Amino acid sequence: MHAVGMNIRSDLRADAWERRTAGPLTGLAVVFLVAYAVPILRPGIPRAWHDACEAANVAIWALFVADYSVRFWLHVNRARFVRSHMFDLAVLLLPALRPLRVMRLFTAVLVLTRRTEEWARGRLALYVGATSVLLIFVAALAVLDAERNNPDANITSYTEALWWSCVTITTVGYGDHFPVTTDGRLVAVGLMIGGIGLIGFVTGSLATWIVDRISVKDDKTQDATKSDIALVLAELASLRAEVDQLRAAQVPAVAQMAQMPSVEEPTVQ
Repeated sequence: MHAVGMNIRSDLRADAWERRTAGPLTGLAVVFLVAYAVPILRPGIPRAWHDACEAANVAIWALFVADYSVRFWLHVNRARFVRSHMFDLAVLLLPALRPLRVMRLFTAVLVLTRRTEEWARGRLALYVGATSVLLIFVAALAVLDAERNNPDANITSYTEALWWSCVTITTVGYGDHFPVTTDGRLVAVGLMIGGIGLIGFVTGSLATWIVDRISVKDDKTQDATKSDIALVLAELASLRAEVDQLRAAQVPAVAQMAQMPSVEEPTVQ
């Protein structure tokens, strides 16, 4: 019983930590994305601003690592926590390798989607739609960061990167733009893996919505037809009642005429 009580208190502390840090981490994730995006979208900014953005990225990424460490420490079943957060762990550790520093972006995406899940609880379509849009824009930033300085790159502007991101996540794959660097291809792999599930859900939801709309129209048509038939039947019943009343009124008159004595016509001499 004592061990059970300790486990419950530990889980409660972990939940309380996640509730307290949800808002600040979301704000840090937004700042992270802005600091990451500014040097990419505005490569001509002064070197001091560029270094400040890079320092902010590293500091915030370190805070994300610290948050994961605290959550790991507070959970009772730490092995289960690691198993259920393997992708989070990979996204946090891989950017420590310089060739994979672009993966830091996915750390911010995970934090933002965790918060979006709380806001959109019970509204799965809203959550998936917001996550899909966020993933498209972030992947475009990441691939542009990885490709821009390569002499063989064919993705050299954010509009091209955004087009590539949309084409990749929807599995269209025109092939007019594609990554040639290792970092860019890793971003593509992440976008493909994440996009399959998200776009599949969006496509399924759209198909379900169309089917529901058609079904509603069919139901309305059937209801209207049933109403028309019911109205015709009611009119027929009313006419039959009127005919029965007329017949009932005519029967006594005919009987009375039958009972009246006949009048003989006078004989003409």
